[in-house]
Amino acid sequence: MDANINLAPFVFDYEHRFLGRSLVVHADCFDWMKRVPASSIHAIVTDPPYGVKEYEPEQLEKRMNGNGGIWRIPPAFDGYKRSPLPRFTALNQAEREQIRQYFSEWARLASSVLRPGGHIFLASNAFLSQIVFTAVVDQGLEFRGQVIRLVRTMRGGDRPKNAEEEFPDVCTMPRSCYEPWGIFRKPMLAGMKVSDCLREFQTGGLTAQTRWQPL
Repeated sequence: MDANINLAPFVFDYEHRFLGRSLVVHADCFDWMKRVPASSIHAIVTDPPYGVKEYEPEQLEKRMNGNGGIWRIPPAFDGYKRSPLPRFTALNQAEREQIRQYFSEWARLASSVLRPGGHIFLASNAFLSQIVFTAVVDQGLEFRGQVIRLVRTMRGGDRPKNAEEEFPDVCTMPRSCYEPWGIFRKPMLAGMKVSDCLREFQTGGLTAQTRWQPL
């Protein structure tokens, strides 16, 4: 980050803390982006709560009480208690539409605060990425590819709910061994080349250190 950038205008009245040249703001990102000056952010890297439903009060209470709901309460493994995970396969069509609308609004705000040529790195999963990425592109952001994070889960997809013992070898979706991070770019100004965008906005391309490595 440029040491000369003044971060104070991004604080507003939110709880915050300066850490060296960085600023941490505790705020609802939708509310915060509505107040940020247009075309003021160089890039966004985010791993958002892309299920939406699992954070409703009713579902959080079920998770806290160990009842599950949309949350899958995994068994202990090798003496360690593992954290609950959302059961995304339980989402119906209306709830998937809610996800699309959620990211459509998020992308609209993100596009507003990004400088022309600014990039977004957005974490998703193999099951919901087609909904999330389409919603972002529909708001005018350019899809520029994906970064694939390799992962190894403890098991495959969700077992048939309440019939796990009856069908121990069956899952409702394949085991995912990767996590897709979508790369998007706000369009540059009409007629502008990447070199022009770099000079005027310091955006438009990725640094030489950002490379795709062979798997």
